[in-house]
Amino acid sequence: MEDERELILQCLCQDVSAKRTLFNWLAPKMYPLCLHFVKNRDEAEDILQSAFLRVFTNLHKYRFEGSFEGWVRRIIINTAINFSRQHSYVNHDVNVEQLGCGNSVFEDALSRLSAMEILSVIQTLPDGHWDVFRLHEIDGYDHKEIGMMLGISEGTSKSQLHRARISIRRKLRGLGIG
Repeated sequence: MEDERELILQCLCQDVSAKRTLFNWLAPKMYPLCLHFVKNRDEAEDILQSAFLRVFTNLHKYRFEGSFEGWVRRIIINTAINFSRQHSYVNHDVNVEQLGCGNSVFEDALSRLSAMEILSVIQTLPDGHWDVFRLHEIDGYDHKEIGMMLGISEGTSKSQLHRARISIRRKLRGLGIG
């Protein structure tokens, strides 16, 4: 959007029309992201609305550095993650065959356990590990993007993914897989 800066400044002045314009511009791009986290239209709409409330509440913190859309996307993702944690949401539509653990233990698990059993193992990860694992292995973000979304360094993202994979392998071995 050409007049993005002006629109943001108008929103900062509490211009309701500008807020509506901003929402109408970004909501169609952000809604699918919300829906991806919950796979339920009502919950996705709740996340979107909550996230945009956070966007407008924190708009004064945006420094006009980097992508505004990326800044909003980070708020959307954090809101979706928090929603998922609060509601103990499990995305049952995750295709576990896409998970990139890439070793014989995981391949054995895929052949011997149901998707729900594998997801239940993955869901026992600590929040930080789960967030990074999901964003990287399920949603396909790279470590730099994950770092920006979660407010952590790229190295921390890599480390948490590595620890998540080790934890998953141990738990699968504990189930007699591998």
